[in-house]
This record gives sequence, C-alpha cells and structure tokens, in this order.
Amino acid sequence: MTFDLTHLLGGAILYLSLLFFIAYATERGWVPERIIHHRATYTLSLGVYATAWSYYGSLGFIETQGILFLAIYIGPTLAFILTPLLLAPLLRLTRDYQLTSLADLFAFRYSSQLGGILVTLFSLFGVLPYIALQIRAVEESITILTQEKASLQLSLLFCVILTVFSVLFGARYISPRNKHAGLMVSIAFESLVKLGAIMAVGLFAVFTVFSHPTGLEQWLQHNPRWLEHFYGPLQQGPWLTLLLLSFASAFLLPGQFHMGFIENIDDRSLSMASWGFPLFLLLFSLAIPPIFWAGQRLDAAANPDYCLLSIALHEHQYGLSMFAFLGGISAASAMVIVTTLALAQMMLNHVLLPASYPDPAVDMYRWLLWGRRLLIGLIILTGYGLRLVLEEHASLTELVLISFAAVAQFMPGIVGVLFWRRATRAGFLAGLLIGAGIWCMTLLMPLLGRTGIIQNHFQFMEFMNAQGQDVWEFVTFWSLSCNALLFVAVSLITRHADGEKRAIAACFHDHVLLPFGKGPVKASSPQQFSEQLGRIIGIPAATQEVAKALNDLQMEANERSPRQLQRLRECIELNLSGMLGPMLARMIVDSRLRVDADTRSILAEHIRFVEERLEESRNQMDDLVHELDELRRYHRQILLDLPLAVCSLSSEREILTWNQAMENLSGVARDTAVGARAQELPSPWATLLENFLERQEAHLYKTRVLVQGRPRWFNWHKAAIGDSRPFQTVEEGYVWGGAVVLIEDLTELQTLEAELIHSERLASIGRLAAGVAHEVGNPITGIACLAQNLRDESDPAIIAESLEDILLQAQRISDILQTLVSFSRGGPPEGQRYTAFSLRACVMAAQHLVQLSHARDSTRYLNQCPDDLMLEGDEQRLQQVFVNLLNNARDASPAGGSIEISVQVLADEVLEIHIGDHGKGIALELQERVFEPFFTTKEAGKGTGLGLSVVYNIIRNHGGNIRIHSQPGQGTDVVIRLPLRQPTCQEGPLTFESAIGRVSPKENPVRE
Repeated sequence: MTFDLTHLLGGAILYLSLLFFIAYATERGWVPERIIHHRATYTLSLGVYATAWSYYGSLGFIETQGILFLAIYIGPTLAFILTPLLLAPLLRLTRDYQLTSLADLFAFRYSSQLGGILVTLFSLFGVLPYIALQIRAVEESITILTQEKASLQLSLLFCVILTVFSVLFGARYISPRNKHAGLMVSIAFESLVKLGAIMAVGLFAVFTVFSHPTGLEQWLQHNPRWLEHFYGPLQQGPWLTLLLLSFASAFLLPGQFHMGFIENIDDRSLSMASWGFPLFLLLFSLAIPPIFWAGQRLDAAANPDYCLLSIALHEHQYGLSMFAFLGGISAASAMVIVTTLALAQMMLNHVLLPASYPDPAVDMYRWLLWGRRLLIGLIILTGYGLRLVLEEHASLTELVLISFAAVAQFMPGIVGVLFWRRATRAGFLAGLLIGAGIWCMTLLMPLLGRTGIIQNHFQFMEFMNAQGQDVWEFVTFWSLSCNALLFVAVSLITRHADGEKRAIAACFHDHVLLPFGKGPVKASSPQQFSEQLGRIIGIPAATQEVAKALNDLQMEANERSPRQLQRLRECIELNLSGMLGPMLARMIVDSRLRVDADTRSILAEHIRFVEERLEESRNQMDDLVHELDELRRYHRQILLDLPLAVCSLSSEREILTWNQAMENLSGVARDTAVGARAQELPSPWATLLENFLERQEAHLYKTRVLVQGRPRWFNWHKAAIGDSRPFQTVEEGYVWGGAVVLIEDLTELQTLEAELIHSERLASIGRLAAGVAHEVGNPITGIACLAQNLRDESDPAIIAESLEDILLQAQRISDILQTLVSFSRGGPPEGQRYTAFSLRACVMAAQHLVQLSHARDSTRYLNQCPDDLMLEGDEQRLQQVFVNLLNNARDASPAGGSIEISVQVLADEVLEIHIGDHGKGIALELQERVFEPFFTTKEAGKGTGLGLSVVYNIIRNHGGNIRIHSQPGQGTDVVIRLPLRQPTCQEGPLTFESAIGRVSPKENPVRE
C-alpha cells in the first residue's frame, strides 16, 4: 500500500493550515487566557526538543547503538532536574535584563561585542545541519509513503510555509517583553500531535503486530540477538559523551533557549517544566523500542529511521500512517520555526546592526522588524541549500550530533555566567575559539569534504593518532577539554574589564537594575533624554522609548530628580537591550545619555565609598587609628543588628542608614533604601516617614498603620542629629533636620490582645449556654407536641395551621442559634474591618444575648439610642463590649431593677455612650483595678476577670476611651467615648492621619 502524493500533500497543507489557525486564534484572543498562560502549555512548548531526529532518527540510532538512545532523553531530564541551580538563574537574567538570545547572555556577562558575534556565527554554523536534517526528514518520509522520490519543489514549498508562519506569528514584536502567545500555543499543540502519533504507533506495534505485551516478550525470547543487540552497548558505549551532549542541547540549542527563556510567560512555569518535560520525554522514549522491534519482525523498513511509518504502511493502516506522517511534520516544523526565530534575533543584534546601523531618519521599529523577518527567510533558505549540498552524505544521527557537539562548546561559558566570578572575557573568547576550531576540523570539514566542497582539509584525528576511536567521544573530549582548560587558564591570568564587573554583580546578585554610574546624568529632564537619543535612534523611537521607561518606573514626564533620572537612564538601557542587544544598547546610552563624572555624588554614595576604602585599608591601620576603626565598626554593627527598626536621614531627607530590622519590618531592601530620599520609598513608608518627621511630637505610641492592606501597630520615636533643631516652627510648619527614627513593632502584642478578647468571647458563650438551652428547649417541646397531634389529624386546615406553627418555632430556634454564632466570631487584628452600622441595633443584639443567659430575670433594659445613629467600627467587637458591660450591670442590679443605655453626640464627631445601673456600685479602692486582666470582684467560678480588660482594649483600638463613675450603694455609670468615623473609613489620598490610627490616651481611663 502506498499513498498518492496529492493526498499526502493535501493532508500536510491542511495540518499546517490548522497550525496557522491556532496561532491566529490565540493572537486574536479566541483561545482562553487560562490555556495560554497554563504551565502545561509552556511545558509542552519545550517539546520542540523532540525534533524529526528524535521522531525518526532514534529508531535508526537503536540499530547502531541500542539502549544508548536513552542517553538523548536522560541528558535533558538531568538538566531540568537541576532547574533551581541552572535554569532558574538563567531565566532570571534573561527576564531582568531583557536578553533575547544566548548571544545576548554571553555578550552581557562578558561585556564583549566580539563574544556576541562569535556565539552568533558559531550557533548558525552549528545548527544549520540540524535544520537541513528536518527538511530531509520530511522529504524522506514522503518518499517512504509514496514509494516515489520526493521532488525538491516539495521541500521548497515546506520551507516557504514555515517562513510565512515564522514571520507572521514569531516576529510580530521587537521587544522580548511582548510574548508570541500564538507561537507558544501552536508549538505546544505540535508537541501533543507528535507525542500522540508516536505513542499511537507504539501501541499499534505492541497490541497489533505482537498481539499483546506478552507476545512482544515471547518474540524477544525467540530472537535473543535483538536483546543482546539492544543491551550490548550498555557497558561499553559512549554513555558519558551522549549524556553530556544531550544535557547541553536541552537549553543551549537556540530553539530550546528561545522557548525556555525568551517566550516564557510566567516564571513559575519552570517549576512544572522541571518534572513535566522529563515526563514528556519518558512517554516519547517508551514507544521507540517496541516500534523498532515491530519493524524488525515485519521486515518492513529498508531504512530503520522510518520504520515508524513503514509498519503502519505494511499493515495497511492508512489513518495511522497519515497520523504518523503528520507527527513527523510537527517535529520538523516546530524545530525549524523556533530555531530560525532565535538565530534571526541573534544575527540581527550581533551581525546586521553592528555592520549596518540604520539612519536616524529611518523608522527604527519598522527597520528592526523587517530586518528580522528578512533574516528568517535567509536562514531557512540557507538550511534548504545545505540540504541540497549534503544530499545523502550523512545520516540523521550524524547531523544531529554535529549540532549537539557545537552547542556543547558554550558549557564553560555558562559556568562563568552562573558559578565562576573569576571568569573573564578573554578566557571565554579563547576557550570558545579553540573548542570551535576543533569541532570544525573534526566534524564540519570532513562532512563538507564528503560533499566535494572541500577537497583537502586538515585531518585532526590522524594528527592525534586516533583513527580507531569513536569520533563523538574524541570530539567531545578534546574540544571541551581544550575549551575549558584555556577558559580557566586565560581567566586566571587576565583581569575583568569595567563592564564585566557590573555584569558579574548582576549575575551573582538579585539586582533588578544595572548599578549606578559615576554621577548624575547631564540631561536634566526626560525631554532632553528624547532629544539626545533621537540623534541616533530617531526622534519617534526615542520619544516612545523614554515614555515606555517612564511608565515602567511610574515617573512623571516632568521629573527632575538626578537620582530618578539616573534610574530612567538605566531603564532605557534595559529596554534598548531587548531590541538591539546589550552591547549596542550600552554603547548608545553611554554615548548619548552621558553622566557627569565631575559632579559630586549624592551623600549615600560618598558614605559607601568611604566604607569601601576603609575596608581596603584596614590592614594598614595600626595602634590608635586601628582601635578607633574597630570602635566605629563595633558601634555601626550594633546599629545594624539592633532588633528595633532604625533609619537615619540627612537634612535633605536622604536615607543614610537602614538596618536589618527596618528592612524586615518594611519589606524594603537596604540597598534600595540607602541613598534614596524618604519620599521615594514604596507606599506607605514614604508618607509615614515624611509626615512623622514633620510632626511636632517626638514620640507616638501604639499607632495603627495599614501596610499592604493589613493593620500593624507601632511605637514611633525620633531624635535630632547633631545641632539640628527638629521642633523649630516656621510658617510652613515643622521643619526637621538630620534625624534618627526608631520604630517598635507591637503587632504580636496586639494579636495576643485580640486572642484574649476572643477567649473572653468564648467564656461569655459558656455563660450563655444555659439560657440558650432553655430558650431552644421551649420551641422544641412545642414542635414535638404539634408533631404528635398531626399523627392522627385529618383536617387539612388544622394540618396547615400546625405546619405553620412548626415552621415558626423552627425559625425561632434558627434565630437564637444565629445570634450565638454571630457573637462567637472573632479573629486577629489583620481580620478587623471597620464598617458603618446602627448603634441601636448593636445594643439590641447585645441585650438579646444577655437576656438569653438570664431568661427568667426581671431586669429592664432601656435602650435610648436613636434609630438613625450610625457608628463606624468593628461591629462584632463593639457588640462584645456591650455584652460585657450589660452583664456586669445586670449582675450588680437588684431584682426588677433597670439598666439605661443613652448616647449623645459631642463636638468633633465624638460619641458619648452611658450605661448606667442602680446597683451596689464599686468600692473606691477597687475602681483603680477594674480594668486589670484577671481582676474580678465576683465569687470564685462566677467570672474570668477578663471582661473589663477586653472592653478597655477594644475601645482603645477604636481610638476611644472609657471611664467609670461609681458610688457604693448608688450604682455605676460607665462612660464610653468613640469617634463616629474611623481613619480607615475615610477616602482620599494617603496622609499620616489616614495611614496611622488615632493614638489612645495615655492617662488612666478610670480617673479620666
């Protein structure tokens, strides 16, 4: 059975059209965001590693190397297992510094334009055979299915379709911040197709060709030579070589690097890929041996590379054959598309732009976009030309291992990027050149020699007297050994350039922006930035880049602060790096947005400079100077290690010191805070410090502050530095010079108080239990009686009336229980939310709860609160205040007595609430202690002694106060003062008063 070429071509075009539709639908927003951003989509997109060689060539690799084919899948598995150590740091660097390729990464780390050019050209020459392999695999798969030699026009049509797809969906944006979601989803879809196809053929081989897994086992027992052939290379084969090459290719192939780091939408996706991608490779590899053995049993394939197609064709499975063919199309097209996109970006940034930079009058964005698209077409066309040149002179396995060995030469450089600070630009270039030279002499030149392009070339293996050795072991060992040795040796004898030091700090620390320059920028406004940049990248592009940086930093267009302009300069450099490459971006910014090296740096930079010089000269100090330096260090370390949050500021409000406790408390890193002005700190700390420094008070106690939407409680203290006069009054208000600010965190103490309040609430519930049981018992008894009467009742009217009574009694029970549940709710201060509520309703609810616990009591409650009076606060906590006070008043009142609750609104929107009884009163000597925890005048077992202590804390947290007027034998009047409005309920811009709650009075609340 064979396929008609038109049917096969039609199926391939329909499938590629489906890819176009998927990408188009994704770009238009027809695909749900949860699918586009799902971590599984990212993981599947990494399946671009499974190319036409993995899909077809692995079968031929088994014939020659047996079980060693697994090394090609184990290597990437090891790379992704090392995600936290290897891949995650690379992702951070590419994301933070907008690096768009492997060449950008090396050019950035080693601050070398030549390094970027060498990496780009070597990647191109090393990966072109891999691209040619994909085109050849498509041709040969068509030949297998049609039994006719595929024409070169078909290959050219395939390349044209891939070029159009790459241009439309892979080169839509010039900034790495804009991800090509359509490309990502379509590549993920292709991974599913090729995985499904190879597993379908594998299952067909096991359950159809061998009838059952036991059938496969029996066939292998009757043909032990195939098992021996499969396991024979286990001990003597080049395991380490293949593992190393596949390990490097997992993230250093241009396509893998592009999908793994550049098109990554969510940093967290890498955590799923660390196990999801190895699982994908495992499923992919499990199907390969059964397919190979099925091909041997059927003797269906003259070329074992394509027995995946041959066994389905041999068994007349037309649908399965087409599915397998489309899986091969998926494997080949995904690799060509992604690899070409990555190589085009590298060529644009490191070859085309340095060689032919556009005139400023040209639209920069359009030039970059079309330059990249042109390079995509040229690279795919070059791959097609190489396919014509190579013809059948190399196997699929040879072509792929040539590319794997090429990208493995970048491994020493990666070690310098992530793990070795001492690595230098000269060491990297020397190592790469020697490694690339050995690769070229032993792999590329012999390959071209077989095609006739090169007649005579240097025989490196003969020179090394290694003709009998495995070529892959020889090349890998010598190229990487010489590369690494020269890399280390030259790095040890050379020094870092200035640009390298900045890059090393970025690679080994979690900085978000590049380090500051020597001084302020000469430009005094963002407008001048646009004018100066416009002279080299064009006014429209410069204006857009400055606006983009301003938006990134959330700056105003009229910003004038030198430090902010310095940050703007660095942000522009980062954004240009994503478009032009790190070296060209740095050169443009350094040449146009110059810094003033002669201008005196800000005070914080001077302090850091002095500290560094003192550290360097420490060994030269002796006697008294050394002792003074040790004393300085000792005092400074005390300040930094002090468990209380401390910061010091200059007279210009510039932060000089920011200790570790302050960093932990605020969440603002010391490196970020030191050198910044107070108003530049993140919210709410800028407002808090600025306003506290302007206040007359030197101390504020137990203030409530909203930090990231959660309440915290602090004590604030400040003191002047030197001769500053912090309380000098001027027309504009209070002026503060140099100062030290100390903050005490009382949040844990406040949390303990909240837990104490909740404990008292639970104790109150225990006291309510008997009353609740009695209240619930009455309706339950009524329900039981009604139910018994219904048993023998036949009158519909009576039945309906009885049912209505039962529902009313059940609702009564529900209301009682709901009241109890609502009262029992409590939580820490972080859960406290202020709302507006009716004071009368709150008092009524508390009164109902008290009456539940004293159902037969004759005490009268006179609630004189107006119906329309609204109060802002935590309703549940204030209800507990009224429950505790009404309980105490009821316990003190005689039988048949009355309790009065009245309220009046004072000036400044302050509410005064009176709760009075006519009971026995409180002795004068005890009134000083009633608010102390665990103090009670009741008999043992009658109270916890926490009631009034809890009341005091709740009232204080609401910015109010409480006092007691009592005469023994005449009764007690409890007076509560509360603000009608709480600070967190106010709307408008953040101020000190809205960020910090009202300070509770320090005077004794009983005596007030």
